[in-house]
Amino acid sequence: MIRIFAILLSILLSACSSTSHVLIGQERPPISPEQVVVYTEPPAEYEKIAILQSSSRNSWTFTEQGKVDAAIERMKQEAAKLGANGVLLESTGDEHSGYISTGSGTYERHTAIGIEVGMPLTHKTAHGTAIWVPPTQANSN
Repeated sequence: MIRIFAILLSILLSACSSTSHVLIGQERPPISPEQVVVYTEPPAEYEKIAILQSSSRNSWTFTEQGKVDAAIERMKQEAAKLGANGVLLESTGDEHSGYISTGSGTYERHTAIGIEVGMPLTHKTAHGTAIWVPPTQANSN
């Protein structure tokens, strides 16, 4: 029963989106995510397209850097869908989404004795702006 519940929970969580956007400018035709450049400082000229928020939730990465990379990659994919050729990265952070634990219990009138072991579930988040940078500016960076 617990195994079935864990599988159903996994399917439900994988269906949840870990990237969102709010349009604040003109959407453009989609491009490839490989064409999206991440900026930590704003370029000289750009147009804002959308506010982006993403998370490393449901990724199979375990290191802190891997989680940040997953969140940023998801932002690039969302920006590309909107036709943005850049993402102005504004911040990264942590998102706590629960706790995994194992322990003892009772099964058919038998008590199992054990030690409870637990671990918090933490994901990385990224916030930024999807931008369109004119080709002359994009080539100079």
